[in-house]
Amino acid sequence: MIKIVYSILVAFFISILQGPIIIPILHKLKFGQNIREEGPESHRKKTGTPTMGGIIFILSTIITILLVVRKANDEAMVALYALIAFGFIGFLDDFLKILHKKNLGLRAYQKLILLTIVSCIFAYYAATNANIGTSIIIPFLRKSVNLGWFYVPFIVFYLVAVTNAVNLTDGLDGLASSVTIIVITFFAMVSFGTGHTTLAIFCAILAGALLGFLRYNAFPAQIFMGDTGSLALGGAVAVVALILKLPLMILIVGGIYVIEAASVVIQVTSFKLTGKRVFKMSPIHHHFELSGWHETKVVSVFAITTIILCLIGFLAL
Repeated sequence: MIKIVYSILVAFFISILQGPIIIPILHKLKFGQNIREEGPESHRKKTGTPTMGGIIFILSTIITILLVVRKANDEAMVALYALIAFGFIGFLDDFLKILHKKNLGLRAYQKLILLTIVSCIFAYYAATNANIGTSIIIPFLRKSVNLGWFYVPFIVFYLVAVTNAVNLTDGLDGLASSVTIIVITFFAMVSFGTGHTTLAIFCAILAGALLGFLRYNAFPAQIFMGDTGSLALGGAVAVVALILKLPLMILIVGGIYVIEAASVVIQVTSFKLTGKRVFKMSPIHHHFELSGWHETKVVSVFAITTIILCLIGFLAL
């Protein structure tokens, strides 16, 4: 427990210290965010805000983890590999957006291919790992179900879906950061309570790193996490749940991620089939913005909702 507390503090302060260094560098390199034209009018003033800020909490997590974890195949290291691997895909996407000077990085199919490749690696690792295997725990029923041959394709779909859902959640200052701090804290407590000590340390470190990053990402944001950060967070959260055999728990504690992704699917499907939109704009956080909510209110309500969902998650264990 003492190591966990120290780890949180170290990761937090490393993130805090990086801000004044990395933000000016990104400004100087003109690594500014290009706001999509079809987005809310109020977001136009955010054009030019440095992106790729996920580098801050990724580096903080890497440095802190390396100070406390030694084994390359340790659960904490596996989760770290996921943070880095999915984050690298996001980095490529962000870099191409900056290079093209528009909100267009990797093509949808290119991103999907890369996410699928990385997801296949982690799915295969889990299926062949004696401590994980092909079983998953069903929330509330508290029963373990062996998916057998269906496990790998299910996990690949799960990883791709979660990373994209977190990516869609990153649309307001501090939204993805705030929600993920709560979700990863939930998994830190579950990991600690089930004897996955080093995994608990990883979750705690990531939470601390995100808290430090939130100092610069909260409204009005001085830096955006970009796809570098959102895909990294999605991959890390998904793999942590995977190691705990709790991928279905994301449907509960990550309810905001699910709602954000579902709102996009519903909006696109409705428009293509009927020519009408269900929401004023998707993802759903923009719908609330256009309904008159200030983005800080949206972030606060979504964060509170996530806390409630995590409490429900504890009941489901």
